Amino acid sequence: MAGDKCVTVPRLFRSVLFAPANHPRRAEKVFLSDADVAILDLEDAVAVSEKDAARPAAVALLKVPRTCAGYVRINGVGSPWFDQDLTAVVGPWVDGVVLPKTESAADLHAVDARLTELERACGLKLNSIDLLPLVETARGIMALETIAPAVPRVRRLAFGGGDYSLDLDLKWSFEESEFAYARARLVHCSRVAGLEAPIDTVLLDIKDNARFTSSATRARGHGFQGKLCIHPDQVPLANSAFAPSASDIDRAAAIVQAFTAAEKSGAASITVAGQFVDYPVVYQAERVLAIARRLGLYR
Repeated sequence: MAGDKCVTVPRLFRSVLFAPANHPRRAEKVFLSDADVAILDLEDAVAVSEKDAARPAAVALLKVPRTCAGYVRINGVGSPWFDQDLTAVVGPWVDGVVLPKTESAADLHAVDARLTELERACGLKLNSIDLLPLVETARGIMALETIAPAVPRVRRLAFGGGDYSLDLDLKWSFEESEFAYARARLVHCSRVAGLEAPIDTVLLDIKDNARFTSSATRARGHGFQGKLCIHPDQVPLANSAFAPSASDIDRAAAIVQAFTAAEKSGAASITVAGQFVDYPVVYQAERVLAIARRLGLYR
């Protein structure tokens, strides 16, 4: 029976909002924005002179009660701040760590080994801290087959279009056709490795809501589960783009209902509102309903 196929929906990552850890007032807004995930940044958004002060500020913010997941973007492997960042932020208050400019499985093994040491020292369950690789260079995109399955604490990947454009000297167009190859590799390699769908790049133009919505809708169509955000105004746009619409839910419910009835009479292929429906279509409809239930949009 179609309903016997297990459909699970993990923590939602529709909207993943960055804020510089060294600006507490700006960072506090992240936790009030209705984002699924807040990322306190210790890397690009923090000046070198502020690196040391940003770490305790991030920890203090993460210790405040919140409803969203709390992550920290550390400075990369090989940087002079890498180990200090990890040592400072690891504790029961953090849900995950974002690794910028991930270019190899070796990068992830290095972070994973240090996280394991710190989890043990803090009395935390091993692999309880998520590791989110941010892939944003040509080298990283080409190494995805080894990056995606590198360590168990990697559950999803993220794409960084800004540094990717810089690396390849791309012109970031409205249509974003220049990202098609990178996006396709992220989605396919994630699927082969058994990871969740990846998270799409930020959009640098924080005033152009139409462009953000277009980019998010395009990414959703390519198989991404959410989008990185750099301004609170982008959060509701991402939440909407990566959630099923009312018509999506109605259509999915009609498909599941009709197919369940047909299956009882021995049919496994039917037509619903002019569309051919068989098991793959039903499984996708069930996925839509599972997400809708998670969001309280369907019972």
